[in-house]
Amino acid sequence: MTDDRIRLIETLVKEIPELTSGQLLWLHRVVQVFASHHHFELLRNDILDETALQNFGDALRIHHSFSAEPFSKDKFEYVLMKVLNLCGIECHLAPKGNPGCDMRIRGQAISLKTQADKGIKEDVLWISKAMELGKGTWGDNPEDLKGLRDQFIEHMKGYDRILTLRTLHKETPWKYELVEIPKELFLRAGEGRLVMMTSSKQYPKPGYCYVTDSDGAEMFELYFDGGGERKLQIKNLKKKYCSVHATWEFSIPRE
Repeated sequence: MTDDRIRLIETLVKEIPELTSGQLLWLHRVVQVFASHHHFELLRNDILDETALQNFGDALRIHHSFSAEPFSKDKFEYVLMKVLNLCGIECHLAPKGNPGCDMRIRGQAISLKTQADKGIKEDVLWISKAMELGKGTWGDNPEDLKGLRDQFIEHMKGYDRILTLRTLHKETPWKYELVEIPKELFLRAGEGRLVMMTSSKQYPKPGYCYVTDSDGAEMFELYFDGGGERKLQIKNLKKKYCSVHATWEFSIPRE
């Protein structure tokens, strides 16, 4: 046991008697959660190390000590930054509203996403909002989709890597995974097949960009969501083209 660890334990022991009854109950709840079954696995170590894996998993467990809702994007950003900094890994968040990356890790620009939809499938990814499509010509001309696709490819210049935190199983046992989507995969959209849904009642008309591999198998789709939101979604992205960095499985005891 290190000297720093001993000093921290001594400090906590001294502070505990000063806590209120309610604070002691909350503290006991967290201790119960930490003592419950869990399994964390590190599959790649170029973002997280073993300590960051454990610290991030414990942050997930603390969150679910008091909430039945999956980790949100803002929590993902903040906690990832904190655990990496605690491990001595250079990391800082981008300014709010930054149109490019969400954070920089060791100087690399990182885009962060989350997925926790009700119908989530383990082998297929969905990004509900890859970017906003507020600029450029977009109406009912199928040629307009080329400009929207160009916006997406230009947007990709704002970051080096793409990470998404996925909630694969909600409620006990919870299961999360951290997946990296290769940037090169998305750049293949430049060769994708564009189809506008001309029969749609929406305006501007929604459309798709279908991206396939060399054998013609579908890799993913860009969905240009028309109507009022004007956003770009990534649909049916096969996880086999991505890489899993880590998984976290854990149980939360009943109160």
